[in-house]
Amino acid sequence: MNVNATANEQPIENRVGSPCVRKCCLDDNDICVGCFRSLEEIRQWSQADDSTRQRFLANATSREEGYQQKGWSL
Repeated sequence: MNVNATANEQPIENRVGSPCVRKCCLDDNDICVGCFRSLEEIRQWSQADDSTRQRFLANATSREEGYQQKGWSL
């Protein structure tokens, strides 16, 4: 266990990792066309716990699927 982690924190190496693919560009709805997170999700990522991060990832997956269903290519 990481000696810097408290009882309520996971060691950094065990946290849910960022989906960032370094293709950062926001669409008209403030959704990143690289990772499909919203601007607000990106802002909150570093302070979010793992359950919140998992929710953000699920949201991003849904958005990406929506883009694909509409035939939008980015």
